[in-house]
Amino acid sequence: MPDLPQIPPDELARRLDRGDRVQVLDIRAPEKVARGRVAFGAALDFKALPGSRLYQLPTLDALGLAPGTPVAVICGHGNSSKQMTTFLRDKGVEAYSVVGGMAAWETVYVTRSLTPTPSFERVLQLDRVGTGALSYVLVSDGEALIVDPGRHVDRYEALLREHGARPIGVADTHMHADYLSGACLAAARWNVPYYVHPDDARSPYDDAPGRFAYRPLADGDQLALGRATLRVDHVPGHTLGSVALVAEDGLALTGDFLFVQSIGRPDLGGKTAAWARLLWASLERVRRSWPGELLVLPAHYAGESERRADRSVAARFDVVAATNVAAAIQDKTAFLRWVADHAPAAPDAYRSIKLANLGLLELSDADAEVLESGPNQCAVPGAA
Repeated sequence: MPDLPQIPPDELARRLDRGDRVQVLDIRAPEKVARGRVAFGAALDFKALPGSRLYQLPTLDALGLAPGTPVAVICGHGNSSKQMTTFLRDKGVEAYSVVGGMAAWETVYVTRSLTPTPSFERVLQLDRVGTGALSYVLVSDGEALIVDPGRHVDRYEALLREHGARPIGVADTHMHADYLSGACLAAARWNVPYYVHPDDARSPYDDAPGRFAYRPLADGDQLALGRATLRVDHVPGHTLGSVALVAEDGLALTGDFLFVQSIGRPDLGGKTAAWARLLWASLERVRRSWPGELLVLPAHYAGESERRADRSVAARFDVVAATNVAAAIQDKTAFLRWVADHAPAAPDAYRSIKLANLGLLELSDADAEVLESGPNQCAVPGAA
């Protein structure tokens, strides 16, 4: 089908990000849609109906498609959507097949430039829109630190070239369980240190040491790049080695410790009660020591409501402390009860991803695609 109208997933993301009205028609099976779907953009008009049922409709009226508005047809890998696009176009619908389907959508990164600070001329937030994962490239005097990168290292290399920046280190704020980190690969490729807290360099399940090279982070350490300095605050609770990287001029990269509208779940290591107490202590610490104007830059978000007007995901710490349901709880007993009441079952895939990030499990690209599919589930649900 050489002339079939198609839309690359990056272009679909750009249109949704700028507020274009786009109808997305997901023709996968309902159980696959339930595990993860396009949920990006304030003007998104999302519809779902299995292709097998859609072909049987006597008319397209049941879909409720808005005339004159383009329809992006998405399936698993961009194959079934081609036939559906042809079918819809034959009926007068301005349809486009999403190239690569949901598998490709979940590899899309939208880059946003945040307001520079006195010490950082570039603060770049990379938004992996299919999973709600956020990573960062910080640039000072041409030197760059990459924080919480996904496995698609080429995206970061392209940004470094674009901004004429030289990587001097890669850091993970914690050992991720929802996606495969690109930190080890990037550090080896660029011949720079990989920073992580030693408490997260071991398996939380059996204390087996990870099989990777790293430079340990400790509470109070300073990471220097260019004219900037980042302080390491150890904030265990989501993981034993969770850290926040705090810039002296007003930024806090909080990883999965603290989100705009939620907190990192403490159950992924199988020690919910003990880690919840650590999480409470970490929250108490930052409530006492962090200034209200500090800009919280998390590693995840759960939905459009966590975005600012410029579409970035960030908020002042005093706003987070006042409006984030979990972070606003002032009593330890009430907090621990709240966490226990909202603790869900841990996703099955997360153990495998964690072990792979520790170098204790080999995964193919196909395995990675399956394990990473769907939105992140790193927050305690009900916090938003």
